[in-house]
Amino acid sequence: MQRIIIPAVCLILIVHALSVLGKPAGASLVRSKSDSGNVEASVGASNWASPYVQWKNGPSSDAGFFPIAVWLQNPAKAGRYRAAGFNTYVGLWKGPTEQQLVELKKAGMKVICHQNEVGRKHIDDGIIIGWMHGDEPDNAQSRGKGKGYGPPIPPKNIIDDYEKIRSADPTRPVLLNLGQGVAWDQWHGRGVRTNHPEDYPEYVKGCDIASFDIYPVAHPKPQVSGKLWYVARGVERLVKWTEGEKIVWNCIECTRINNPTSKATPQQVRCEVWMSIIHGSMGLIYFVHEWEPKFNESALLSDPEMLSAVTAINRQIIRLAPVLNTPTIKDAVHLSSDNEDVPVAVMMKKHKNDTYLFAVTMRNGRTTATFTIPGLAGERTVEVLGENRTILSRDGIFKDSFGAWDVHIYRIR
Repeated sequence: MQRIIIPAVCLILIVHALSVLGKPAGASLVRSKSDSGNVEASVGASNWASPYVQWKNGPSSDAGFFPIAVWLQNPAKAGRYRAAGFNTYVGLWKGPTEQQLVELKKAGMKVICHQNEVGRKHIDDGIIIGWMHGDEPDNAQSRGKGKGYGPPIPPKNIIDDYEKIRSADPTRPVLLNLGQGVAWDQWHGRGVRTNHPEDYPEYVKGCDIASFDIYPVAHPKPQVSGKLWYVARGVERLVKWTEGEKIVWNCIECTRINNPTSKATPQQVRCEVWMSIIHGSMGLIYFVHEWEPKFNESALLSDPEMLSAVTAINRQIIRLAPVLNTPTIKDAVHLSSDNEDVPVAVMMKKHKNDTYLFAVTMRNGRTTATFTIPGLAGERTVEVLGENRTILSRDGIFKDSFGAWDVHIYRIR
């Protein structure tokens, strides 16, 4: 998550993972292999329970809650973010301070922040739902202005700090946000630890919520630029490295950041969001800063088109939260893509008496996908949510067209 001006920007399914600190009774964890492009389904436990239930003062364990956060914003703007469908702040500049917490309370906005002296004074304050480490400890660390960069913070230090934070307050989870090395091994911003992915299984031992950021559209390097699937790859790797036992969140781009000529379109933002969720992310953190063409801490709020699109995405997630917070069904849907260069990722869930499929193209191209759901006999109407159209399924088989970075969400009654 960038806070300084530097040139580098900062399948299939995994069921909602339960934190290693304590799994709710009756829950089980499973994982599946994928390469951010195949079309398989993952599985969840039949007795799924919210992973947040174990923390008395943590995020809501209500089935209708899905964390949608914004990174390091002025609390005075919290009301505007709430109106756009956000429910959490992550990070407070030089905070938390008393005034920041007052502003957040006024807006009814929850926060994950550092456990400083003010934070510890508010242990019983429900506005704080989690603690956090410093950002991107896996990157090379600045030695100070004009002094260059030293190595990343060792994982052991993160684990030791995690234990201290938990010791002071075990009633809230601890979030660790990592850099783009989670998804891209060649990220040179890790300095002497570039191309050392083996560090990450150690880093994630120092948290309850593991997050990361990579911003492919605004990325300056051709190895990553425009390759949205790096977002899904990072989510998958975090799930793998946490062995499915910790909560995974990730960050989403929606501004130019440091790139004056390239910014994600609303379609690409929506694609990154659903790629993330389909691959196992249980929470989103939007990065809304922009340094080019000029600095704007809350560039999303200054961009009517993007703000409208993000608001629509957030509201759809909120509406679907009770569905997203159900187990993912393993091997219950088979999917083939007519264009082998454009794989499609799919996730299947059941809610009440309805079946839901979440599907996203994983490459910048067009294809037609064929969905097959064994055991779904007869003719069924498939509603494409938010698109005002339906498809007919015959004996569990239907087809649909996908454009570049397309997302389709289906409900079968």
